[in-house]
Amino acid sequence: MTVEINNESSIEVEEARLMRLAAFVLESMHVHPETELGVMLVTEDAISQLHVQWMNEPGATDVLSFPMDELRPGRVDALTPAGLLGDVVICPQMAQMQAEAAGHDLAQEIAVLLTHGMLHLLGYDHATPDEETEMFGLQRDLLLSFAMRERSR
Repeated sequence: MTVEINNESSIEVEEARLMRLAAFVLESMHVHPETELGVMLVTEDAISQLHVQWMNEPGATDVLSFPMDELRPGRVDALTPAGLLGDVVICPQMAQMQAEAAGHDLAQEIAVLLTHGMLHLLGYDHATPDEETEMFGLQRDLLLSFAMRERSR
């Protein structure tokens, strides 16, 4: 699994933890181990520009996902084919505001955003109530399982 993290923001993040989380999500979703994922951490200005350019929506957002090979989750007995999963772009400044509002730390909020963005890359969405229930339930389960694994390290 190749996970490349590029922090272009002025906010320090624990890149090693993000790498472990990304690998955990890919493994949990039965994605081929030779799959590639890019994670970018950018400024508010940069994500605002991407938000307008790709979503035609003004202003900053917390996370954007850019799928490449349209890979979908695999199964224990049938991994996805190897390929380019895509890129997740996160704005730590937006994440910091959301973390404060939610009453948790920045690392936890960025973990939520990375997991959320990766699920979008794997074809999940939350446009309908059923999709939202499925995606956010899976996101919660992945984050709880990852946290338990991290505690046992």
